[in-house]
Amino acid sequence: MDRYCAAVVVPTLNNDTIFEVVKSVRDLGYEIVVVDDGSNSLVAAKLETDEKTHIITHPRNLGKGAALKSGANKAKELGYSYFVSMDADRQHLPREICKLTDAINYGDDTIVIGARDFEIDNVPNGSKIGRSISNFWAILDTSCKITDSLSGFRLYPVSILNLPIKSIKFDWEMEVLVKHAWLKKQIVETTVQCYYPKAEERVSHFKKWRDTVSIVWLHIKLLPFRLLLFKGFI
Repeated sequence: MDRYCAAVVVPTLNNDTIFEVVKSVRDLGYEIVVVDDGSNSLVAAKLETDEKTHIITHPRNLGKGAALKSGANKAKELGYSYFVSMDADRQHLPREICKLTDAINYGDDTIVIGARDFEIDNVPNGSKIGRSISNFWAILDTSCKITDSLSGFRLYPVSILNLPIKSIKFDWEMEVLVKHAWLKKQIVETTVQCYYPKAEERVSHFKKWRDTVSIVWLHIKLLPFRLLLFKGFI
């Protein structure tokens, strides 16, 4: 698939690294939508914009899911059928975007997860454990082979905007996977390289235990619907 068929959506909250991320994405020729989700110092006032750089500002912090939804709506408005989500902390490498777009044919209503290679330096053990826990529930609820359900580096079709999603924080990404799969739509993975800085240099708003518990709780709430779906009642 044409690697430029997708806009790139980057939520940010007080990330000084956003400027480096935006430059790297723009240098590769992608159109980018930055969603400033209530930063203390407005990103919009500091970023240089051009015809391929769009800024959306939330006056207050609404959550990663809400930011991605805003970015998805902008991508659709710009005429894109797909968008790539990536974080503003430099963990996701812009040069790997092409792996996501190459994973499907244009017109496929498929989500592509960039499954991160964790066999690198500085990956916290908590991240590995949290990913394993999350994967268990993701596989149970989607019946899909998923090895990195916590990766925020994904290619989405804009059709996910039609899903009845209630979450607005980190659990939004999981709820999208589950409800997309319930419609018998595909979820695939492609292995990507990532970057983990040393602990003292790391900036992340994902609280490993709190947000992992939140995602597990989402699965527990969805379990009755999963059983009804399995029995053919919905």
